Amino acid sequence: MNSDKVKAFLLDLQERIVTLLEQVDGGNFLRDAWQRPEGGEGLSCVIEDSTVFERGGVNFSHTRGQKLPAAASVRRPDLAGCAFEAMGVSLVLHPRYPYAPTTHLNVRFFSVQPASGEPVWWFGGGMDLTPYYGFAEDAVHFHRTCRAALEPFGADYHPRFKQRCDEYFYLPHRNEPRGIGGIFFDDFNERDFAFSFGLIQSVGEHFAAAYLPLLQRRKDTPYGERERDFQAYRRGRYVEFNLVWDRGTLFGLQSGGRTESILMSLPPSVKWRYDWQPEKGSEEERLYREFLVAKDWLG
Repeated sequence: MNSDKVKAFLLDLQERIVTLLEQVDGGNFLRDAWQRPEGGEGLSCVIEDSTVFERGGVNFSHTRGQKLPAAASVRRPDLAGCAFEAMGVSLVLHPRYPYAPTTHLNVRFFSVQPASGEPVWWFGGGMDLTPYYGFAEDAVHFHRTCRAALEPFGADYHPRFKQRCDEYFYLPHRNEPRGIGGIFFDDFNERDFAFSFGLIQSVGEHFAAAYLPLLQRRKDTPYGERERDFQAYRRGRYVEFNLVWDRGTLFGLQSGGRTESILMSLPPSVKWRYDWQPEKGSEEERLYREFLVAKDWLG
């Protein structure tokens, strides 16, 4: 295990992605370095109210503590209360344009020191897509790139991680998925450290190829108040998931993380309506009928 090597990769990945996004937007990300009094540091790269992105964040965090938070030990109760080290890059992009989808990427590493014995480590992460208007070719491209990121490591990883993504990014109280999925995995330490690290590197490095072509394709599509209104309504689901169900948000808050950086994932403008239903036959209704369903896009 080499946590320094993981940290170097994560910081380099963050900078490469930010550079690409600045080229697309034409604006600059604010780079905000911070220290965590309990141990650790981070670099939040945030853009707001810019040309393409209404809000976007590409954040690196590295935290250390004496007691692993409950959100990280829920599936490993034997490690509850142990000293830990956690680091990762978390990205959320909310484009201004309703026809361009919101997206999320996370790659992370945990190391926990039990009271006796060797450190226990694992990786986690994934990426997913949340469109407001559905385009089948965009969905296929995104899922195909997710599959390409995992194929060198074994044919079974993509179907496993896609199913896990469909299960995780789901709002039980709404009985609907957050978006069209992608890949998601946690507690990953298969084979050995080099193999597991290589897999999350590949996931991180495939993000730009998965998302940027969709953003470039949709950002100049004309829209009006109807589309912006629906975008704001659907963003409400994103807020509900992140604040109620997301383990990453809970871990950040439980571990005393930097609140400004944790909550940068929330969109800047959102609407809720009482018992709103899309008009039959509309593009908004088509999103629910054809895209917000568990589906094998590559079948």
